[in-house]
Amino acid sequence: MDAAQGPLRTSRPDGTPAGPSIHQLRLFLALSAELHFGRTAARLFITQPALSRQIRDLERRLGVRLLERTNRAVALSAAGRALLPEIRAAVDAADRLRLAAQAQLRHVGAELIVGMTGAQASQPHTAAVLRALRRHCPGITTKITALDFAHQGTALIEGSVDVAFLRPPTADGIEVHLLAAEPRVACLPARDPLATRPAVPLALLAGRPVVATPPQAPRAWRRFWAVDPRPDGSPVRYGPVASDIETLLHAVAEGEGVAFLPASVRELYPRAGVRFVDVPGLPPTHSALAWSARHRDRPTVAAARLAATFVGPTDPPPP
Repeated sequence: MDAAQGPLRTSRPDGTPAGPSIHQLRLFLALSAELHFGRTAARLFITQPALSRQIRDLERRLGVRLLERTNRAVALSAAGRALLPEIRAAVDAADRLRLAAQAQLRHVGAELIVGMTGAQASQPHTAAVLRALRRHCPGITTKITALDFAHQGTALIEGSVDVAFLRPPTADGIEVHLLAAEPRVACLPARDPLATRPAVPLALLAGRPVVATPPQAPRAWRRFWAVDPRPDGSPVRYGPVASDIETLLHAVAEGEGVAFLPASVRELYPRAGVRFVDVPGLPPTHSALAWSARHRDRPTVAAARLAATFVGPTDPPPP
């Protein structure tokens, strides 16, 4: 667990739909020009299902149908034609804002302290954000510091780090930009009878203790990584507490509990005595750049936020 977003946030606290993202508006503009999902997806270097999901979510957020779809053709709906100039104007305004921010931030000369949890430093999206930061804001230098499970949120709130690459859910007062998604897998002791299977239903893991994360971590984050509550209502029994990925894997190898981790641990953390198995239907985990809402307008934090907009968000791979 390089640390912890649960499901994408698509509504406000009052339950009303969140507004559309500039990323979604750009996708719609490209699709309105091509009027073909396959050609548009190829042009944008994304998959057609990913494009379809983003457009459906955009329609849900706006509350109108933008496209008329048939098996043979795609056309703009009446609402789509009416909103097209407004969508184009919104994207143009965002581009102007980005250019103005880049011009301002090129002159920032300061240090950005970046927190990393677990294997986030090894993830391609992390490297892409840092490359974008160096390219667009060359006056900023970065200092990388490791964060454990317990202090990834407090480090942001207290300001000991400016931004952090982590895996939500996050504590109150922390904002995130989602970068990538991947499945979660079960981490089992090698001697567990289920460890020889390529995939295990979640129900078969009921009753096995789950290695716990520190109580200082956000409650929603701890429950997300324990898959608590279980869909069938079975109780989750907690085992030893681990403050980082190494102690967690050691506890699993010793047979003290199981864990649920990002699928990338297979390549990043191979261990004798530990096996990783797929869990069909388990919601994915998201990687994100995070910052304190209170510090979001600091020049260095604003620069990192801007750099992150050049990367993702990406859709989870199919189960």
